[in-house]
Order: sequence, then structure tokens, then C-alpha cells
Amino acid sequence: MKILENVIANRSLSFIEASSGKSVPVGTLYRSLGLNPVEKGLIFLYNDNQLSSIEVLLNFYGTAHAIAILGQKLHPDFKERLEVEYRPKYIFDPSREELQGYSSREFSETIKIFVKEDYKPEVSIHPDIKILLSTSGTTGVPKLVKLSDESLYKNAVSILQYMPILESDVVPLNVPINFVYGFSIFTTNCMRAGKIVCTDKDIMQKAFWDEMEEYGYSTLGGVPYLYENLNRIGFFRKDSKSLRYMTHTGGVINGELRKTIFNYCHEFEKQFFAQYGQTEAGGRMAYLSTDGLLEEETSIGSPVHGASFEIDPETDELLFFHESICGGYANTLHDLASYEQPKVLRTGDTARRGQNGLYYITGRIKRIMKLFGIRLNLDEVEFILKNELEGNTFVCLNSNDKKIIVLYDNNEIDPQIITETIKNKLRINPQYVRTEHIETFPLSQNGKINYPLLQNLQHENI
Repeated sequence: MKILENVIANRSLSFIEASSGKSVPVGTLYRSLGLNPVEKGLIFLYNDNQLSSIEVLLNFYGTAHAIAILGQKLHPDFKERLEVEYRPKYIFDPSREELQGYSSREFSETIKIFVKEDYKPEVSIHPDIKILLSTSGTTGVPKLVKLSDESLYKNAVSILQYMPILESDVVPLNVPINFVYGFSIFTTNCMRAGKIVCTDKDIMQKAFWDEMEEYGYSTLGGVPYLYENLNRIGFFRKDSKSLRYMTHTGGVINGELRKTIFNYCHEFEKQFFAQYGQTEAGGRMAYLSTDGLLEEETSIGSPVHGASFEIDPETDELLFFHESICGGYANTLHDLASYEQPKVLRTGDTARRGQNGLYYITGRIKRIMKLFGIRLNLDEVEFILKNELEGNTFVCLNSNDKKIIVLYDNNEIDPQIITETIKNKLRINPQYVRTEHIETFPLSQNGKINYPLLQNLQHENI
């Protein structure tokens, strides 16, 4: 259990419950529930980033159990589908009072866990499976990524080579740990930082900034949409004294916003790390430090320590090599019996390598449309619009290979400027572009723009 061993070794580490200010040192938290360390099975942990969720995670991490970390706000139907399929021995879900087929057992004064009645192991779970994370959103077919302690540890060690974490740092869990990015923030900071603040507040809530003032957060993390919103509310115009550095992943930040963030970092002596990662690789696969923000084009930077990239010469797909790659997927309980780690991860992203050695994502293989025979990358169209139109948020969709649909949420934008920009940059006749103003973009559970939902709505004429 290398992750847990390194967390415990950080003796100055403590966890703070944001709502009450209660502080618990790691030494008393990770074995507070009196679990049997050799007992094997599966636990579903419906996480809300509160102190009790973290306590359950650390306690079970020290046992032979596999832990599926899931969002507590998942739709009840999705939870039920998962539980019927995997039939876990334990379920931690503070949002429910009772659960059919399970008994509620008090493991401490504050923690109750559902225990399956008449539990009988149906599958011998492969010993390398430590963490299971979902990639299929909230309504699709339950699909879990199988991650080992070793792969997670390798990824954490690679990140610690460049991340400037200090023992004095106070780190908010503003990114849910049931997302691989949030889990990566959690593990790396638990290994090096001094205080972890357990909070379920979102950065766009006033309560989050009150907590930041109270606890003095050293770092923030988020996806590009969050930084676009921070820019809109004027965050980058003034200093946040306690803040030392920021990180992002989950998409490429447009060039205009990168300049704004660079200027903010330069003026107020901050650092920013633009990162690229996927659940299948344990979190973060590449990074670009603050100076790289001034690259003319958007870049994901260089692979993390110990990793390498290659580009498939036929498809331009980015290939990733590292010991952090997962052991495959689970669609059923019986899929947990195996763990097969490939040497290469096919990312599904198209990319190119610049003369400067940095890598550039050019789109998703599945986000390619053909407009009257012309191959068009919708991600590239979005990048162009964001860079040309002051970093505003745009979403481009494919209308049956006959039109590009451009959605925007800033009602001050003249839609004619959008079509003119596409015409001038891509030589596409405006009659093949449809613009639609949208009040707010729907977001997925991990805070990214929900493209599948928008595409489905598009088929219903939005």
C-alpha cells in the first residue's frame, strides 16, 4: 500500500472539516474504524469530500478491499444499477437512511456503513485492483476503470517531480475525489502538504471564498470552464494573498485566457500548471508550467516524469507510455477477477509534436465532422473562436455533417461575428453555420461541459 504508506509518513498532515473547523491528524484517522486488514471484498464509497468520506477511504485503503469511489449525488437509478451489478459487501452513503438487502452498522460515532446481509463472495477480486473510478457519467452503462495502488503511486511520484507542494500548504478538496483529477490532487497533497480541508463547496459559491479567507488556501484546481468563469467575474484582476499556485486539467485552456492567467501569475507571483490527463492513466499525463502559457498555440506541454508520448502516424492519435496505466475496465462484477495492464494507452485524442518538443492536442477522433467532404475538427473550431473572441466559451456541434452549430453563453456577443470569424479563418460559408445563444452550459458531474447532452438536445433542435 505505497500510497497509504507515504501518506502516513507525512506526520505533519492533518484533515480539517471546513464546516466546523475540526482538525484530525492523519495518525488517528487512517485506522479509526478498526477494520480487519486482510478481509477482502468490495466497498462502494459515495463521496461528498466531507471528513467522513475521507476517513472511510483511508481506513479501507489499508485493507485488502477494492474501493469504488463514486459521486454521492449520482442519480438513484444509476446507483441502483451499479449496486445490482456489483453487489458490494459494504456501501458508504450518508445520503440514504436504509438500503434493501443491507444492514446499517455503526463503525464509529460519526460513521455508519451499510453491510450486505448474508454476503457471500461470488468473485475473487484481483489483488492488484485497489481503486475503481467511473468514466460513464451518471446515466450510462456502469463502467469502472481498474487502478492499482502501484499505478496510482507511480503517477503521484511523477507529479511530485514538478508540483511545488510545501509542508505549509493548505489544500481544499474543491475537486471531488471520485474524479481521477480530484483523487490525484488528494493523494499528492496528502504525501507532501500540511493541511487538507474537506469541503463540498464549489468555487463558484460565495461560501467557498469565505472558507478560503478563513483557512488560507495555497492552491486551487479546476477544469477550463471554471477558469473561464473566474475570468468573467474578474478573479484575475486582484491578488489572493494565500494562493501560491493553480492547476487545471480536463481540456485545453484557450490562448486568450492563458495570456490573462500568465499576466496574473507574473503580477502577483503565482504559478500555474496546465495539465493533461485521463482516468485510465491515474490522473495527470503531461504538464505545462507558467512560462509555457505564452506559447502561440495551446499546448499540453511535456509528458510527466517517467512517461513518454508517441503519435500514431496513420491516425494522429496520441499514445501514452507509463507505469501508471490502468488494468482495464469493469462492466460487470466478474470483470473484477482480472487485471491486465497494457504498455500503451490509446488516448482517443489527436495531437502533434512541435519543433520545441511540446505536444499539442488537435482534437478528439470522435469530434471530426465532414462538411461537404471537408474534414473539420470541431475542437479546433472552438479553439479558434475562443482565441479570436476574448476567451469566451463556445461549444461546436455537428448537425448531420451539414452544418456547424455554435453555442455561446455570453449574450453580448454578436452572432454575426461568430460566423464571420469562421468564414475568415476556415473559409466556410456562413450559411453552413448556425449560432445559438444558451443561458448556461449544462455540466457533467466533474464540472466539464456536457457535450453528449448538448448533442442530444441538438437533435431536438435545442
